[in-house]
Amino acid sequence: QVTLWLKKLYAGVPIPEYEVNERTVDILHEVMECNEERDRDVMLLIEDMKDWASKYEAEADYWQDILGESLGLFVGCLSEEASEDLNDLVESALELEVEDTSLTSFYCAINDMTSELYETKSKNEEMELKLKTLMKKLTSALVIEKRLEKDVEKLKKSQEAEKAKAEARSKSMDFLENKSKDLKIRIRAAEDQLVARGLDQSLTHEALMKSSEELAALRKKMEPLKTELASYNDLPP
Repeated sequence: QVTLWLKKLYAGVPIPEYEVNERTVDILHEVMECNEERDRDVMLLIEDMKDWASKYEAEADYWQDILGESLGLFVGCLSEEASEDLNDLVESALELEVEDTSLTSFYCAINDMTSELYETKSKNEEMELKLKTLMKKLTSALVIEKRLEKDVEKLKKSQEAEKAKAEARSKSMDFLENKSKDLKIRIRAAEDQLVARGLDQSLTHEALMKSSEELAALRKKMEPLKTELASYNDLPP
């Protein structure tokens, strides 16, 4: 519907490019409905005026026949000024859609038309304001959409970089783990060879580590004893 309306609106002229998504289509659809509603109002007003014009023309023909047959008053027998005044009176009556040519009818019709004119202007201003608001919303939506597209693109690039870093770290961790396993196997093999050649078990890596831990524990226990001994050393002989 929106596409057909735009083609009809631009009447053969290329339609300006715009981002087609749910939000923009909804906004254009709302603008289309407002435009079509205004067109319907105008067409109804035109049809009503044509209908009244036909009625007044028929009534004018009727009274012209009566005046011509009864009183012998024809347009050709009137003076130029009288003919102009009569034409002005008829045109004014048709334009104002009055029931007769009395001053009261003319005044009432003028007041009604003035009120209708103000109402139409007010409605047009309201529709124009609504259209401007919708266009601003559409422009804002397009700007936000472009910004979101850029943010999504940046996020994708950032995620790709983080993914590459994570893969590199994962490969590095795998390499270190394999290297550690290989070194442990080599250390174990070397220790086994040393043991086979008569190496004392107390000199192996595990034994030395255990001895180091025991030594650290003993040193920790000796700390309070050293403190106590120091206090005795300060005493006189």
